[in-house]
Parts: sequence; C-alpha cells; structure tokens
Amino acid sequence: MAILGAERGRAVSCKLTSVIDLPHAAVAFGAAFLAGAINSVAGGGTLVSFPALIWLGLDSVTANATSTVAIWPGTVGSAWGYRRELRSSQARFLAMIGPSLVGGIAGAMLLRWTPTATFDRLVPFLILFATLLFMAQEPLQRALGTGEGAKHQSRAWFASGMLFQLAVGLYGGYFGAGIGILMLAALGVMGLTDIHEMNSLKVVLGGSVNGIAAAYFIWSQMVYWPYVVVMAVAAILGGFFGAGAARKLGRTAVRRIVIAIGFGMAVSLFVKR
Repeated sequence: MAILGAERGRAVSCKLTSVIDLPHAAVAFGAAFLAGAINSVAGGGTLVSFPALIWLGLDSVTANATSTVAIWPGTVGSAWGYRRELRSSQARFLAMIGPSLVGGIAGAMLLRWTPTATFDRLVPFLILFATLLFMAQEPLQRALGTGEGAKHQSRAWFASGMLFQLAVGLYGGYFGAGIGILMLAALGVMGLTDIHEMNSLKVVLGGSVNGIAAAYFIWSQMVYWPYVVVMAVAAILGGFFGAGAARKLGRTAVRRIVIAIGFGMAVSLFVKR
C-alpha cells in the first residue's frame, strides 16, 4: 500500500508542469462554477466537478483530490452569501467543527491508500445512502421526537450528533460528493427546521471537512494543479451566486433539488460502473 501511495504521488507530481488548453480550461471553469452553485443550494456539486475531471483525463482518485482542493474556495463565497443566516444560528452547532476536522483528515488519509478500483465500487452506494437518509429526515424527526419544539437540547443527544458528524467528516474526507446531503439530514434530525439556516451551517462544517482534506491532498501531492487555479475562481463565483438563488427558490424547492441531485449522483455513478 505504501508503494501505491508513493507511485500515485509521483505520477501526479509529473503532471504539475502541464499546460491546459482553452477548451479544457473552459470545461473545468464551467464545471466548477456549477459545482459551487449546487453546493450552496443543496450540496452535491462534486457530481459535476468530479466526472468533469475524469472526462478531462484524470484517474478517479486524482480527480477526487483535485476536485476537493479546487472546489473548497467556493466555501468562502457560500459563507459570505449565507452571512445573515450564520449570524442568527445557534453558536453551539459550531462546536461540530472539531469532529469535522478529525474526520476529514482521517478520510483523506484513507483515500490516499485506497486502490482506485475499490474506490469506484464504493461511491454509488455511499451517495444512495446519503440521499435516502435525507428523504427520511421528517419521519425520523417524528419517530425520535426531534421536530420543531421538541426537547432535543440534552447533552447526550448533542453528543450523538457530534459522533455522527465525525462519521460524516470521515466520509467527506474520503469522498466529498453527498456530504452536504448527509449534514442536512443530521442537522434536521437534531431539530433544525429552517433549510437556509441548515445550509449556512452545512457550508461551515463542510468547509472544515474539505479544507483539512484539501490540505492533506496538497501535502501528499495528489492534485493536478493546472485545473485547480481555474476551478477555484469559478467555485467562488458559483458559491456566492448560488446562496442567493437558494433564498429565491424557497424551502420546498431547495429540498426537492437536494433529493434530485442525490438520486442523480447515485444513478450516474451506478451507470458508470
């Protein structure tokens, strides 16, 4: 496994001096812009950026690492777009940044040592699980007594949420697609009902997971830099404008978009197999 990781690092390093042409740069820019916008609205933008990078010639593990690094700056644009919701959200939920960071670095390390073929087989199932979990959010709230006005403020309940976020961080560091859906589901089960407040917290927590994972991918030389610069600028622009679009669409429409993106991700990746 150590040999696998070292060879992967050297292979990506050899590409760092490559120059991308205008058509390839345009595809990368468009994919990242759309991914940043989708991440602001519902999560799942990696479905756009990840396949685009594979189409542009990268293997799946390198594409995932490159996508994580390139799309992460979009978090900045999204956070600014949701600044109003973040100011009014409960500060205690920001404590979930801790397990997000721990899980993110652990997942990134796991990805580095995972064979590409194994990674390809796991991804569709993880995405499908995330989407089904989000769809079951309201029934779970009723069953667990965590809907609006419910007593979900206990320490034990919040500790369970922290552990769940650790698992989400592990998943997100390993493969970012669908992490937003998982976090929205977790926040909903914990009692939050305002989709825009949930999206603002999702941006911060997801940014923490992907940020630490991106730092590890960079340190491990797992990214293809010619696409990173182009895609980072596009992701910031897409993230900012996507947050505003989410408010205009309304809560019901945003929830439907979340489910549609999730199933679209799962189906496309199952077909790709």
